[in-house]
Amino acid sequence: MKIRLKYVVEDIDRHGNVRLYFRRNGKKIRLPGPVGSQDFLAAYQTALAGESRPNLQPSKKLGHIVPGSVRALCIEYFKSAMFRELDPRTQKVRRSILERFCEHKSDGEKPFALLQPKHIRKRRDEMMDRPAAANGMVKALRQLYKFAVRYDLHDRNPAAEIEYLASKNPDGFHSWTLAEIEQFEEKHPVGTMARLALALALYTGQRRSDLVQMGKQHVRNGWLIFTQHKNRNRHPVRQEIPIVPELQRIIDLTHGTGDLTFMVTAFNRPFTSNGFGNRFRKWCNEAGLPQCSVHGLRKAAAARLAEQGCTEFEIMAITGHRTSKEVTRYTRAASQKTRAESALKRITGERN
Repeated sequence: MKIRLKYVVEDIDRHGNVRLYFRRNGKKIRLPGPVGSQDFLAAYQTALAGESRPNLQPSKKLGHIVPGSVRALCIEYFKSAMFRELDPRTQKVRRSILERFCEHKSDGEKPFALLQPKHIRKRRDEMMDRPAAANGMVKALRQLYKFAVRYDLHDRNPAAEIEYLASKNPDGFHSWTLAEIEQFEEKHPVGTMARLALALALYTGQRRSDLVQMGKQHVRNGWLIFTQHKNRNRHPVRQEIPIVPELQRIIDLTHGTGDLTFMVTAFNRPFTSNGFGNRFRKWCNEAGLPQCSVHGLRKAAAARLAEQGCTEFEIMAITGHRTSKEVTRYTRAASQKTRAESALKRITGERN
């Protein structure tokens, strides 16, 4: 297979000899042959780094930076607007994934221009026992090379050709059943912070990052009005959700709600997203529900709306999803149950 590298051209001299050059912006740098040799790669990396962005600063984890390497590309990506516009938590996760990729068998020292789909696919297959982690790596590499293409550092995104692995848990987080909700309510009565957390999640269908920020300042004439935390900087989603009577009752009867947020810690401070997740995990365990989570309540809320005959667009208006793909996955079982019940009622009606 012939290797194609960005800015590498072949010229034939008057004697018929093929010469390799790195040509960009009208400048030509002679490269030693053959293509793919160590001398060639070293010269190519030096030329590429010199023509693009030479002032690379290593991070504590990435260590020494080889010009033109995967590590060097990562450093450039971390400094770009594409990366800095991401949510801080997303930045942290993606940086960690790419740093691990660089540390694996010194992959970070290899020329990023020579990374092929077969190399990524092999690394993905080594992680088949952890499909979620493997898919996360592929996604991070897709974004890394998307940056390289957009900033004219490369002409191809090899990770875009890699298929995601099938999840071991295609349905995702466990969706709460009615019996599980009742079991949680029996353990945590109205008036406790745990019961308020359950009600907020169940009657708004929001993520935990939004639940921990909800407070009196978001209430307008019986409606919760807020901008979702996820993608708030790039694609903000503004939500207006009516406060149902049961949720309002629980809010009014909960002891110790905060001034800026409904839910507060034992020290009367707002929860962080991770802190709330850990605390809710403890509340679930106390209720004998180790299989349940706060995200499962978001799924349960969408499923309950589906069981009431709400359309996907109506459910999206509550959950804030921008596409119906995730909502369909959340509500698949509930929709099937509703359609089955409707179908049998029609049959019964025909017989009557």
